[in-house]
Amino acid sequence: MPRNASFSQDVYDVVIVGGGHNGLVAASYLARAGRSVLLLERLDTTGGAAVSTRAFSGVDARLSRYSYLVSLLPPKIVKELGLRFQVRKRSISSYTPAERGGRATGLLVGGGEERTRAAFRDFTGSDAEYTAWREFYGMTGRVAKRVFSTLTEPLPSRQDLRARIGDDDAWRMLFEDPLGVTIEDRFKDDVVRGVVLTDGLIGTFTDAHDPGLAQNVCFLYHVIGGETGDWDVPVGGMGALTGELARVAREAGAEIVTGHEVTHIEPGGRLSVVTYDDGSGESTVAARKVLVNASPEALAGMLGDTVDDPAEGAQLKVNMLLRRLPRLRDTSVDPKEAFAGTFHISEGYDQLAHAYREAAGGRLPSAPPSEIYCHSLTDPSILGPELAAQGYQTLTMFGLHAPARLFVEDNEAARETLTKAALAELDSVLDEPIADCLALDEDGRPCVEAKTPLDLEAELRLPGGNIFHRSLAFPHATEATGRWGVETPYPNVLLCGAGAVRGGGVSGIPGHNAAMAVLGQ
Repeated sequence: MPRNASFSQDVYDVVIVGGGHNGLVAASYLARAGRSVLLLERLDTTGGAAVSTRAFSGVDARLSRYSYLVSLLPPKIVKELGLRFQVRKRSISSYTPAERGGRATGLLVGGGEERTRAAFRDFTGSDAEYTAWREFYGMTGRVAKRVFSTLTEPLPSRQDLRARIGDDDAWRMLFEDPLGVTIEDRFKDDVVRGVVLTDGLIGTFTDAHDPGLAQNVCFLYHVIGGETGDWDVPVGGMGALTGELARVAREAGAEIVTGHEVTHIEPGGRLSVVTYDDGSGESTVAARKVLVNASPEALAGMLGDTVDDPAEGAQLKVNMLLRRLPRLRDTSVDPKEAFAGTFHISEGYDQLAHAYREAAGGRLPSAPPSEIYCHSLTDPSILGPELAAQGYQTLTMFGLHAPARLFVEDNEAARETLTKAALAELDSVLDEPIADCLALDEDGRPCVEAKTPLDLEAELRLPGGNIFHRSLAFPHATEATGRWGVETPYPNVLLCGAGAVRGGGVSGIPGHNAAMAVLGQ
């Protein structure tokens, strides 16, 4: 059996396909348990979508280029692997600019209970919406405390998960009724409704009333992370996490080889054969178990199988570097607070529905809904000392309702059109154009880059640019799932990426669960 001379052996206990964060988590656990582990990564570096990059020529700013916030990474994984990695809480949860009575205003959530209550009262004219808000998120908080720990345990049955939650009303709202029904029953203000709904739409092209409940599943994963639902800032950027994972995996004895693309997997009863291309031709290596940190669609291609339901992503990601934060039309809020949390743009409830209808009808949204956050306000370490001293800031914009199908005919033109429209929506709530605040790279070009679903597919092999690899699923067992939610029809081949049950997001959970499945836990 031919092998690469750089490998230590012909047969490994485990070969891991793909060096994203989940593959590195699996490699770390398995190598620490004494298994021989070989990880093969197609790109020249590990990290997958969780990387930090100097995105702009000659500019010392390390942006989390693709994924950018952390909520679902269990402290259990950080502790058990001994990761030197930290996250920081954001001082503000969100700010949503709006116009009321002909004046620029907005809803600021955060800064303590009394401040938030006062903000709701000033924005809506009464305490009713805040009371409903507090009750609703009190409910999701209780669910989070009962569900989050199950994500690193064998899959519970639907009945067992319901019993664990122990609240029939919460179960109905999150697992049975379309999210739109709950939102419309509990909230009256269009902006407040929109703020709640966005967590059900991030990376998911769906409607508030979708009977398939894709919005509910997405929402659930956005509110249970860390038993709080908080979305935290990774200190040093996403690359700090994956750099640590690679260090821990190597120190435990895992072999990590980049520039090796796996092209075929031949499952076997005792041994499976993995074919890879290192740029000089194809070779093979054998393994007792193969863990695939790639999408189910990519795995099917490696196995020679077919996929009945191809995945589709639905987002526009825009990275920016600013010389300074822009002034806001709403002068009652400091831009440093408004941009410290999630800054909602054109995400009123009716605006979200309108954008969805446009995209579902084959048109780019005319007023693209999106949300922005500023990493460097919470963690300036991603900026070089000179940039930080001069007040430079990063902005990350995540646009909704931008399905891959809208970019197929002309990706470049659609990217330019949608980016301009999204920035125009941002400009509509600013007191100066965002273009006036953009930094310039060493060639004098504005520091702004946009990524469509097709760009993510080309760069990261995400099917249709789907950041979750495929449709998310509720975190309980079904007839199609195995004990850990990582199993495939081939006993010695497991998924360890975001396409596993309880995958999606930067969590390490599929990597942990695949490792536990190998170890017979």
